[in-house]
Amino acid sequence: MRVKKHSGELVEFNPNSLRHSLSRSGASEEEVDRVFDVIQPKLYDGITTRELYELAFDQLKQVRNTYAARYSLKKALRDLGPEGFYFEKWVARLFQEDGYKAITSQTLQGHAVTHEIDVVAQKGNELLAVECKFRNDIDAKISVTTPMYFLSRVNDIGNIPYTFFNKTMPVTQGWLVTNAYLTSDSKTFGEHYKINLLAWDYPEDRSIKRLVDSNGEYPITCLTSINSEDKAKLLKSQCILVKDIVRDPKFLKVIDGNPDKTESILHEAQELIDSPLEHHLNL
Repeated sequence: MRVKKHSGELVEFNPNSLRHSLSRSGASEEEVDRVFDVIQPKLYDGITTRELYELAFDQLKQVRNTYAARYSLKKALRDLGPEGFYFEKWVARLFQEDGYKAITSQTLQGHAVTHEIDVVAQKGNELLAVECKFRNDIDAKISVTTPMYFLSRVNDIGNIPYTFFNKTMPVTQGWLVTNAYLTSDSKTFGEHYKINLLAWDYPEDRSIKRLVDSNGEYPITCLTSINSEDKAKLLKSQCILVKDIVRDPKFLKVIDGNPDKTESILHEAQELIDSPLEHHLNL
C-alpha cells in the first residue's frame, strides 16, 4: 500500500512509522494498538498523508484530548500563520520560558545596512539574534541559501554594541529557527559556521518537537477543545502558549464560552503541560 505525500509523491506505507507517531502523542502501547486497529481497515492505496493524519487525530481524540493535541503539534505550528507573525511570538516565548528576556521585530543598524531581526533575546552575557523561518507547506525544507544569507546578516551586526533590556553588549550568537525541515547542506553549513539551528526534527536530541514535548511549550493552537475562531482571538490577545491560560485563565474571557466549556479547556491545557514526555531540555 502506498501513501501520497503533500508533494504528490507516492511512498510505501510504513505501519511502524505510524505506530511511532501515535506513541509520540503520549498514548500507551495498548492505546496505540487500539487506535491502529481502528485506523487500519480504513486505509487504502493512495491515501493522502492529510487523510491519514485526520484518521489518527480523530481516533486519538476519542481516547484522550491531550493525545490528539500533542499529535497535532506540527499542524498547530502551521496554524500560527499564515504569515508567521505569531510563530515569531511563539519562538520568543520559547526563549522566555528558558530564562531569557525576549522581544520581537527589532531593527538593528549593522556595519553596512539595517536589519529587521525577528527575535532578540538576552540572558546573562548572551545576546541572541534570532531569524524565524515559517513555512505553511507540511513537507517544506529550508535550503542552504537561508543559513548562508543569515550568516551574512550576523556578520554585519557583529562586534557592535546594542542596548536591550538595560544592558549594552554585542550580539553573541545567531539562531535560525524554523517549523520546517532542513536540507543536509543547511545542517552542514550551520554546524561549520556555528549557527544555532532549530527545526522541527533538528537537532535530533533537542528539536522543536522534543523541546515542546519535554518542556510543555505547546502553542495555544494545539488545543482540541477550542475552535479556530477562538484560537485566533486568543492569539490576538497575546495568549501564545497553552501555559498562558493555565497561569491566567482570564485570557479565556476573550472567547464566548459557558463555564462547562471553560472548565473543559482548562482541564485539557493543564493535563497537556503536566504530562511531559521526556526530561527537561534547554535551548
